[in-house]
Amino acid sequence: MSPTIRQCAILAGGLGSRLGALTAATPKPLLPCGDRPFLAWLMREFVRFGVEEFLLLTGHLSETVEQAVDGLRAGLPRSARIVLSAEPAPAGTAGALFHARNRLEERFLLANGDTVFDANLGRLLADAAADAPPVAGRLLLRPPPAGKRFSTVRLDGDRIAGFDIADGGPIQATGDHPTHAASGGSTTHAAPGDHPIHAGISVFNRSLLAGAPPSGSLERDVFPRLAAAGRLRGTVAGGYFRDIGIPSDYALAQAEIPRLLRRPAVFFDRDGVLNVDHGYVGTRDRFTWTDGAIDALRLAADAGWHVFVVTNQSGVARGYYTEDDVRALLAWMADEVRLAGGTIDDARFCPYHPEAKVDAYRQAHAWRKPEPGMLLDLMDAWEVDADRSIMIGDQQTDMDAAKAAGIAGYLFPGGNLTEFLRPLLKPAA
Repeated sequence: MSPTIRQCAILAGGLGSRLGALTAATPKPLLPCGDRPFLAWLMREFVRFGVEEFLLLTGHLSETVEQAVDGLRAGLPRSARIVLSAEPAPAGTAGALFHARNRLEERFLLANGDTVFDANLGRLLADAAADAPPVAGRLLLRPPPAGKRFSTVRLDGDRIAGFDIADGGPIQATGDHPTHAASGGSTTHAAPGDHPIHAGISVFNRSLLAGAPPSGSLERDVFPRLAAAGRLRGTVAGGYFRDIGIPSDYALAQAEIPRLLRRPAVFFDRDGVLNVDHGYVGTRDRFTWTDGAIDALRLAADAGWHVFVVTNQSGVARGYYTEDDVRALLAWMADEVRLAGGTIDDARFCPYHPEAKVDAYRQAHAWRKPEPGMLLDLMDAWEVDADRSIMIGDQQTDMDAAKAAGIAGYLFPGGNLTEFLRPLLKPAA
């Protein structure tokens, strides 16, 4: 099963009553956070892990959300489709899914539209890819904030055994933890007596919808039933978390999120760094990962860095393979990395060469290293923190491109890529 999930449904229909006048005319997910709506930051994070379609589950002020779609789409660093499913009347979180049932894919991510959790979602995707029937879904969990009473999740290994609901409170509750803390491993288990809480992100398959009510709460009406039947799993991770449901937390989010989610990036050359350079590698049958490459990509994601691939591919210009072949190989690489709990956020390749055999590709191009075009394009699209970013390459052209882009370059001499990268990574925030 592919770990990459292309659709993310986002619960965006709540009243936001605890925010008072702030949500009188603006849906909570569209409240400004820095220079864009909160929802734009949330969607940007999911795009990092392969999401290509967002299904916004709307209710309150649905027309306002619809009017914001073009702006949300234009602000994403990678192309994604955005569609709406409006509930006909207030129906709760379970009802929102029920009314969207004909639009949901076989496997989908589900996220709260008013919380952000800066964790390596590759860990969740990898764990979910290994789940088999009768498992209906996997929740991303986090340790509870100290000194506060929250609805918690009881685990038996990674099986969700039950829920302990706080007095009148939801399972998803306001949190803190304003500093980044990487998950640092595969599925982790909360210590006895220190039960985790739901972080507002889950992976589900359509079997979740069997018997789903047309109105009601996922947290109170659906999840406990699935847990009792042994059909829910949990992945525990650490990281920055913020719920904007109350004014004080929303105020904190406006300062914290634009700073924390403008990340540093690791730019990886491909041939000779991520894969053994057999010469013009354009298809999977000729691709061999270098020692420690997949672990290095996961390590960067765990540390909270963007993970990019930038590669000259003159094999296209020479007629050895096509651009579509390169795209397919890059997509397969991203799948392989997510299956191991990491991700490749994005990639650029340059098929041009001044001495190309294929006429259409015969030119000196600004994207061909040592020119910095590929790096600059990614830095612009993803709003990268250039001062803390690095380039890993095996050729002087990689180092020259890094210098021209204004980032530090490190020449990989071979060996284990993870051990080479580890001392270069500093906390992302």
